[in-house]
Amino acid sequence: MGFVAGLFGIGGGLITVPFLFYIFNSLGIDQQYVMHLAVGTSFAIIIPTSTVSVLTHHKFKAVDFDIVKSYGIFVVLGVIFGTIFAATLKTKTLVLFFAIVIFLLSIYLLLLKEKEKNITLKIKLHLKIILGFLVGFISAPMGIGGAVMNVPILKFFGYSINRAIGSAAAIGFLIALFGAIGFLITGSYLKTNIPLSIGFLNIPAFLIFIPITTFMARIGARTVHTIDKNRISKYFGIFLLIIAAKFLYEYFKL
Repeated sequence: MGFVAGLFGIGGGLITVPFLFYIFNSLGIDQQYVMHLAVGTSFAIIIPTSTVSVLTHHKFKAVDFDIVKSYGIFVVLGVIFGTIFAATLKTKTLVLFFAIVIFLLSIYLLLLKEKEKNITLKIKLHLKIILGFLVGFISAPMGIGGAVMNVPILKFFGYSINRAIGSAAAIGFLIALFGAIGFLITGSYLKTNIPLSIGFLNIPAFLIFIPITTFMARIGARTVHTIDKNRISKYFGIFLLIIAAKFLYEYFKL
């Protein structure tokens, strides 16, 4: 999980949330809050994982902090509203929507050819607002760092795959930070009283996952800079295709 997080700039939530959901479900956690606890805990785990990933990508000059600041603020706004929305969310429609979006993004990356010289286009303010808010809003109920959407978006605007992944990892840190705070507050407000948890953040799961994910995230982030750029785009596209299929499967199970 941590290796994939570092390699593709994702926080690992796409893998963590289903895994935590299974664990909490088997432990007999209140069914009403199992998914919320999985998502909130996932965000908490993503914070240190994405920090390690970003620092490693930064060593390779693969993080554009200008886009992180100018675009990230609108992502954070989306996360805040998305977290509030998630507190009373019925997930089935959102899961289907998410699967379709990820499927389209995977096809885009699989068909895209990496240019020899990337010409980075200026992202207009209204696009930053719309795309940033949507990415944040969708990421919040899913417990993900948003890179599955941000990497293809940055690629579309001319970023090399390496810089797109590094920058998406940094934006993912902001999503995770505000997402974790949001789920902590909403869980506390709802007075869930889940064992060994603060709000919707489970302390033991957080402590167990952190050492493994942060270590592997560093290795994954280093690895991405040794692989051919065209291959990285294709690997990421295949990864998204698998995730889309998984969410579609989950939709029909709901």
